[in-house]
Amino acid sequence: MDNDILLKIEGLEARTEDKEILKGVDLTVRRGEVHVIMGPNGAGKSTLSSVLAGKPQYIVTAGKVTFLGQDLLSMSPEERSWAGIFLSFQYPVEIPGVTITNFIKTAVNSRREARGEAPLSAGAFLKLMKEKMELVQMKQEFARREVNVGFSGGEKKRNEIFQMAMLDPVLSILDETDSGLDVDALRIVAQGVNTLKTPEKAAIVITHYQRLLDYIVPDIVHVLKDGRIVRTAGKELVAQIEEQGYDSIN
Repeated sequence: MDNDILLKIEGLEARTEDKEILKGVDLTVRRGEVHVIMGPNGAGKSTLSSVLAGKPQYIVTAGKVTFLGQDLLSMSPEERSWAGIFLSFQYPVEIPGVTITNFIKTAVNSRREARGEAPLSAGAFLKLMKEKMELVQMKQEFARREVNVGFSGGEKKRNEIFQMAMLDPVLSILDETDSGLDVDALRIVAQGVNTLKTPEKAAIVITHYQRLLDYIVPDIVHVLKDGRIVRTAGKELVAQIEEQGYDSIN
């Protein structure tokens, strides 16, 4: 087995109860790579990320997905997270009554428990949280706020990147993280993503816009149309899409 391969998708087909969406997706992600998936609305980009994360409303009808050599599709969403997959949602949900501190502490220690590790002490957790909040330029008082309650779009996305930094995933999937961000927030989010990049980890960035890719430089760019990846190339493909649109990609 190629030890550099983190994720391998072969012939993946998926649907909701009333619609076929993914119609045969093939994709291989290796350690150290940043993949970008672009495509028109309705192409299946968010469905792909949801299937990888294990959202139950999507039904896999064909194909297989392996993550670190394991059958990803047989794993629960929690098991996928514990194994090292992180999904940044396009529309982060609010969780009234739960502070960011309590939420992320539960997530971090749950993952440690699943790996047979002792929970972090209060002091070690607070030190780690302060370090990661500084990384995404999040003010310390945010830790006392309820998860995403009353947050602006930029604050929600910054909180997602903070969670990613705390959980330290092997594979990060960013589903339109740039949606609704102003330039300053976009730069901070991208900086956080770039800082977390290592030769051992990888990321899949799903986006409509070239502007995010001014800050996050991809290794490989894919165009997803009508449930299939129809073109794979380097970052030069982004410029073609910007100039000529998706109709130029077949």
